[in-house]
Amino acid sequence: MLIAPLAADELKWQCCDQQFEFDSTEQLTALDGPIGQERAMTAIELSLGMPNAGFNLFITGQTGTGRTSAIRQILEKRAKQESIPDDWCYVHDLEQGDSPVAFSVPHGLGKPLQEDMAELIRRLAKQLPKLFKSKEYEQYKGKTTEEFQHKSKKLLEGLEQKAVEQGFEIQRSVSGLVLVPAKEGEALTQAEYDALDEDSRQEIDQKGAKLQKILNAVLAQTREIESEVQQAVSKMEEQIVDMTTSHLFAELMERYREYDAVVEHLDRCRKDIVNNISEFRPRKERQLVFSGGEDFSERFWGRFEVNLIVDNRSLEGAPVVFENNPTYFNLFGRIEHVIRMGNATTDFTMIKAGALHRANGGYLVLNCRDLLMNYFSYEAIKRCLRRGEIVIEDIAEQVRLISMASLKPGPVPFSCKVVLVGDAHLYTLLHRFDPDFEKHFKVRADFNTSIDNTWNNVIRYAQFIAIQCRDHGLPHFEPGAVSRVVEHAARLTEDQNKLSSKFLDLADLIKEAGFYAHQQGTARVASRHVLLALESRRYRNSRVEEELRRLIVEGTIMVDFSGTVAGQVNGLSVYMQGDHQFGLPTRITSTTSIGRDGVVAIEREVKQSGAVHDKGVMILSGFFAQRFGQDKPLTFSASLCFEQTYGGVDGDSASSTELYALISSLSGLPLRQDIAVTGSVNQHGQVQAIGGVNEKIEGFFALCKIVGLTGQQGVMIPRANVKNLMLDEDVVAACRAGQFHVWAVSTIDEGLELLTGTSAGELREGQWPSTSVNGLVDRRLTTMTETLMAFAKKNGTAMDNHSAS
Repeated sequence: MLIAPLAADELKWQCCDQQFEFDSTEQLTALDGPIGQERAMTAIELSLGMPNAGFNLFITGQTGTGRTSAIRQILEKRAKQESIPDDWCYVHDLEQGDSPVAFSVPHGLGKPLQEDMAELIRRLAKQLPKLFKSKEYEQYKGKTTEEFQHKSKKLLEGLEQKAVEQGFEIQRSVSGLVLVPAKEGEALTQAEYDALDEDSRQEIDQKGAKLQKILNAVLAQTREIESEVQQAVSKMEEQIVDMTTSHLFAELMERYREYDAVVEHLDRCRKDIVNNISEFRPRKERQLVFSGGEDFSERFWGRFEVNLIVDNRSLEGAPVVFENNPTYFNLFGRIEHVIRMGNATTDFTMIKAGALHRANGGYLVLNCRDLLMNYFSYEAIKRCLRRGEIVIEDIAEQVRLISMASLKPGPVPFSCKVVLVGDAHLYTLLHRFDPDFEKHFKVRADFNTSIDNTWNNVIRYAQFIAIQCRDHGLPHFEPGAVSRVVEHAARLTEDQNKLSSKFLDLADLIKEAGFYAHQQGTARVASRHVLLALESRRYRNSRVEEELRRLIVEGTIMVDFSGTVAGQVNGLSVYMQGDHQFGLPTRITSTTSIGRDGVVAIEREVKQSGAVHDKGVMILSGFFAQRFGQDKPLTFSASLCFEQTYGGVDGDSASSTELYALISSLSGLPLRQDIAVTGSVNQHGQVQAIGGVNEKIEGFFALCKIVGLTGQQGVMIPRANVKNLMLDEDVVAACRAGQFHVWAVSTIDEGLELLTGTSAGELREGQWPSTSVNGLVDRRLTTMTETLMAFAKKNGTAMDNHSAS
C-alpha cells in the first residue's frame, strides 16, 4: 500500500498571530535575563556565588548565542549590589629606588590624595629654598662663620708669631701654608740659603721641622673648627627644614590619619627631605637643562608624587571589565620609558595599570581565543590566579638584546572573578592538555544553540524584538511580524519544537525588516516586511544557486523531472556558500553485473569522497548481506556514481538513494524521476534522519516550478525528519493545492513501493513474493550466483583439458 503525502499542516509550524496580547512590541517590558538558557544560568550563579579560589567561569557556545551580552547583563546587575573596591597607588621606593611600593586607599580617596600630595610638593618646592635665603638663616650662618674665622685667625696669628721668633715666615701658596726661612724680616732665597754654612742650614732645618709640626697641628685644629661649623650649620638647617616640613606635613597626616599606608609614606617623605637638604639648597653654579632633559629640581620633587593607577571613584559597584585585546601589557599593565639625551629612562610615575588592576575586586571577562593568541597572556593569567597577586613585569626583557633601566614594582593583591568566553572545542582542548586549567576554571556554563519552543519563550522572543527596536531606534513590530521572526527562529534550528538562540542572526533580521518598513514609510513593522527581508537576504546570496539551477534547466547538468528509469534516481545535495545554503538535485546512477567486487563507489575510488560517505556505502553491503545473503553467497559487482559532480562528496544522506538505485538496477524495475530522495539507511533497511531537509525540498521544488508543476512531483524524506520541516510558504501552498508532495518513509521498502509502484514484499518462510521488488532482486542475485558458479566450473574443466594436452 502506497504511503500518503504529508498534510500541509505538517510541513511547517506556524506561530499564531492572534495569541499575542499586544498590538505592538512597544507595549512589552524588557527581558530579565537570557532566553531559555536555564542550564547555563545555573552554572553562572554557582561560579559567581562561590567565594573559593578556582571557581572561575568558562562560558561555551557558538558565536551569536548571546553569551557575551548575557554575562555582561548579569555581571553589571550583580556588581551594583557589591561594594566598590579600593583605589590603588604606586609611590617611589625611597630606600632602594627600583621597587615602587603599592598601597590602597578607600575608593574615591586616591585622586584627592594625589592632588593633596602634588599641592604639598608644590609648597615644599617653593618654600624650602626660601629658607636658605631668609635673613635669620643668613645671620645665623654669618655668625657661625665669623666665629670660625676668628678662631682660625687667632690660631694662625699665634703660629706666625712663633715662626717670626724662630726666624721663619708663613707664606700662602697653591698647596697651602708654607714655612720659609727669613732674615731681618725678609725671606731667604734659595741661593742665600745655599750660601749659608752647614751648621746654619742644619739649625734652620731643625727649627723648620718643629714649626712644621706646629703648623700641621694648627691646620688640623682649623679643619676641626670648620667641620664643627659645617655640622652646626647642617644641624641648624635640619632643624629649620624639619620644623617647616613638620608643619606642612601635619595637615595631610591629620587628614589621612586612619590610613596607615598613607601616614607611613608621608613620614618617609618628610624624613627623606630632611636627609637630603643639599638636593634643594640653592646652587651657585648655573644648571644646564638640555632639550629633552629634565630639570634636577623636578626630578627630586617628583619622587614624592603619588601615581594613582586605579581610580574607582566613578564606580557604582564592583568593576566589570571586558578586555577586547588581552595582550600581556593590556592585562598586567606596563612600565613606560622616555628617551632623555639618548637614554631610555623610567620612574614609578610611568607605571600604567592593566585590565587586571581595573577589575580587581570585581569581574574580568576575556575572549578565550584572543587570550590564547597573545603570547605570555594565558600563562601569566594562571600565574596571577595561583599566586593571588598582580605583578607588573617588563616582559620585553626576554626578547631584547640590550638591557634597559627598569623597575620592579611591588605586587598588588588580586581578588577577582575571571570569565573566559569561548567555544566547546577550545574548552575541550584546554581541559585535556592543560593540567592547570581545571584548577582555575572549575565551572562551565554551556549556552545552547536552541531552546524549547514554548509559549513562554515565544513571549520572551517578542520582548527581545522590543529591546532591539528601542536600542536601535527601529519601528516596533506588529504581532504578525513577531510571528514571522519566531518562525524563522524555528527554521534556523530545523526543528518545529525548538527555537534558535543565535540572537545575532535574529537581530540582523529585525534590523533589516525595520529598514524595509522605514523605506515604505510605515510606522510599524508588519509581516510582509519580515518576509521581504528574508527574501532580499536570499536574493543577495543566491547568485551561484541560480547559476547552477540554470545549468540544470538547460540540460547542461542532466536531471529528469518526469518518467521512469531503471538504476537512476534523483538525490539531493546541500551546498554551502558562506552563511547561505541551498539544495539541488543530483543524478545518482547504478550499474550491476556478475562478479565478486561488491558495491564500488566511484567517488571513493578516485578519492573524492569523505569518510562518512564511505561508511554509508559500506553499510549498503551489510544491507544486502543481511537481507539476501542468508541462503547463498552474494556474487555481484555494482558501481555507484554521483553524475556530473567534480568536487568532494561527503555525508551519508544519500545512502538510501544509492540503495534505491542499486535495487532498481538489480530488479530491473524503473524508478520515478519526478521524485527526489534523501535519507541515510542502516544495515536493517531503516531510513534515518538527515540534515538540510528544508533546503533540499525547496531546491527541488524551485526547479519543478520552473519546468512546470505536474501534481506528481515531490520529495521523499525520512519520517524522523518530519519535525524538522519549516518550509517556505510557497512550497506549503503548492502542497496544499496538490501541485507538489512531500512523502515521509521509515523503511527502504516503503520508499521502494513509492518509487517503483510495486509492492516490496514480505519474507515468509525464507521466500520473497516472486513479483515483489525484493523477490525480483533475490531471484536476480540467485541467477548471478548460479551463472558465476557454472562459468567457474566450465572454465575450470577447460583449463584442466588444456593442461593435459
